[in-house]
Amino acid sequence: MSVQRVAVLGGHGKTGRAVCAALADRGVEGRPLGRDDWPDLASAVAGCEAAYVIAPNLHPDEPSYVTSVLAALTEAGVGRVVYHSVASPYVPAMPHHVGKAVSEDLVRRSGLDWTILQPGAYLQNLDLTGPLDLPYSPDVPFGFLDLADLGRAAAVVLTEQGHAGSTYELATRVATVRELAAEAGVPVRQVADPGTHPWLSAMFAYYDEHGLPVGTRVLDTLLGR
Repeated sequence: MSVQRVAVLGGHGKTGRAVCAALADRGVEGRPLGRDDWPDLASAVAGCEAAYVIAPNLHPDEPSYVTSVLAALTEAGVGRVVYHSVASPYVPAMPHHVGKAVSEDLVRRSGLDWTILQPGAYLQNLDLTGPLDLPYSPDVPFGFLDLADLGRAAAVVLTEQGHAGSTYELATRVATVRELAAEAGVPVRQVADPGTHPWLSAMFAYYDEHGLPVGTRVLDTLLGR
């Protein structure tokens, strides 16, 4: 099936903008949808052949959100869905990851033609323009993902054949934050957790012990490099 229009749920955020830009590069319309479209989501996604689903950051009940989206896609006859999950979704120590693990199961059982992307931490989440304070160890390994690469990978699986029923972990490079800071020529230090959200505190504690390793070979293969 040729894909001409893709509904991008959460399309006004940085992830959604990256996906829409990559779709435009392929001559495909990305239709960004947000809160204003939620009251009549089935109508908002009508006419799209596929959807890319990004839940709001730290959503308190992501499975409920995804359930509603899947129902709207089914009602509107959108048969293709790509779900934006996270690397290592089933980590009991990180509640927001577990919410994505449960949501992945919902997507797999939705009856739609599905693909799941599991991105690593975004490189763009680190401000490397000056001294960097970090609430976890700068010496643990991460698979970092560039936002543009995420968009390109999403566009590939949304518009090309052969990705149905697939789950892909995505990272652009493997590094520690200390290595990235050294490359940028800025100092990095570990500071106390600011305690802004209990789920973020749980994430920082997990990162401090384990980081979030993600390999790069899957992304390289998807992008043909």
